[in-house]
Amino acid sequence: MEFTKFSKLNYTRPDGAAYKEYVEGAIAALKGAKSFDEALSIYMEDEEKSKEFSTMASLCAIRYSLDTRDEFYKAENEYFSETWPIISEVSTRFDRAILESPFKEDFRAKFGEQFIVNAELSVRAISEALIPFMQREGKLTSEYDALAASLSVEFMGEECNNYGLLKHMQSPDRAVRKAAYELWAKWFADNEEKLGALYDELVSLRHQMGLAMGYSTFTPLGYLNMGRTSYGPEDVKRYRDSVVKYIVPVCRELRRRQAKRIGVDKLKFYDESYMFTTGNAIPAHPMPELIEAAKVMYHQLSGQTGEFFDYMAEHELLELETAPGKAMGGYCSFLAKYKSPFIFSNANGTMDDIGTLTHECGHAFEAYVASRIQPLSQFIWSTSEVDEIHSMAMEYFTYPWMELFFGDTTDKYYFTHLADALCFVPYGCCVDEYQHIVYENPNLTPAERTAAWRELEKKYLPDRDYDGVDVFERGGFWMQKLHIFQMPFYYIDYTLASMGAFEFYGKALHDRASAWEDYMRLCRAGGSMSYRELLKLANLSDPFAEGTVENAIKPIVDKLNSIDDLKL
Repeated sequence: MEFTKFSKLNYTRPDGAAYKEYVEGAIAALKGAKSFDEALSIYMEDEEKSKEFSTMASLCAIRYSLDTRDEFYKAENEYFSETWPIISEVSTRFDRAILESPFKEDFRAKFGEQFIVNAELSVRAISEALIPFMQREGKLTSEYDALAASLSVEFMGEECNNYGLLKHMQSPDRAVRKAAYELWAKWFADNEEKLGALYDELVSLRHQMGLAMGYSTFTPLGYLNMGRTSYGPEDVKRYRDSVVKYIVPVCRELRRRQAKRIGVDKLKFYDESYMFTTGNAIPAHPMPELIEAAKVMYHQLSGQTGEFFDYMAEHELLELETAPGKAMGGYCSFLAKYKSPFIFSNANGTMDDIGTLTHECGHAFEAYVASRIQPLSQFIWSTSEVDEIHSMAMEYFTYPWMELFFGDTTDKYYFTHLADALCFVPYGCCVDEYQHIVYENPNLTPAERTAAWRELEKKYLPDRDYDGVDVFERGGFWMQKLHIFQMPFYYIDYTLASMGAFEFYGKALHDRASAWEDYMRLCRAGGSMSYRELLKLANLSDPFAEGTVENAIKPIVDKLNSIDDLKL
């Protein structure tokens, strides 16, 4: 089904009770089906009904995140926080009926092994006992959204939100960087008690969810929620150890080079985003012109990407610039009824605007492609450690066109992007290990959790210096990461996906056409296979295998070492 513009889409609150009643009827009908054709017809009708419901939920969530002050969509968002867990539970009962059906093997033959695996995951991860917990969790994460979006302070004569202050932390004037940083930190210090209490309740709630599903902690349930079936916490720990061994030393050297490059004896936190005394790489044009540049880029990259980006622009599916009341972060959502991705970000005039655009376009492109090939909406996305390969690899495949965005600062963009990509990985591992500690020890106090974060920073970010700012010196930096509040155990997937993206970068240096075909094969497959099957399909290495981390980063390290960054 087509539509003209995002702004013209009509939102109507779906009747959750009626939909639940419909699914219960479909379960009964499925149990009474006399043939596979009859069972398949029942399933496909539910598939269409599900798309209708999820599209309204996505539309509501998008419009709420565009302005968290909007009272109408705030109320609608709360409605879905209450309703979605109920729908998830009845949908799980529908999955159970599939697994118990005499036509289970016919479903397997029709849709593949992953269809059955997904149904089994659903049954193991959701039950009626979880509904009140999930409803409360939704309310708490919405509270976090609203609180984080409320960051608004006056700085240098302008009203700045989170992204406005972060932009000033790239100023050539160190005093300005420091002042912006201190004001940013002050907001977290002023809200430390609220954020600590909010997270405390989320941890307690999730622990109870784990217990309700028969686990000793939330961690096993968290892994199931992430769709992980072929690896566990011990595999992740082994991977994190490889990151400490192979990547942390490289990042320490990059920070040393940066301090020398910008002329400071000791790099402080507020210096980390300031890369060159001659100025950071910055977009050469305002956002409307950057969108036109992106059109040129995606048309030249491939016919498929050109068609995709035209669709996104023509249908108002790009909401990129930061604004008062806008939720933090960036994301790609999907309107299943229309087979339409939607990109949300907070552009603030820094180089991250382009990295975010290409990153989210990687997600959106995959969803655009897969939704036109895959037979079921559950196969449009994969698990996040694959989905983030789509997004991160797109950042590298678009490298040849970066001059369109950065002009004569393009070489600075390349160096910064590669260095940031490497230095992100230890930070991502720090977030992950922190969550393992938190959920394995649910009775820690907010102060003890904060202290645990600081200890982990010494392992993964040993050169970080907060310049005496108390809230961060004690370990409060974790509070600024929304994934910790909203998406348990997600963050490690960015780093796992980084290994695949790094491999794509290295392959493209030698055979761009072959690398792009591997990437397209991965996008077309969507979520129709398991994690390791998709890696094999795209000719990518297993991040948990010995040597993968060391080999994956080699082309990045070699490129960075070949650049005389003092001349940039």
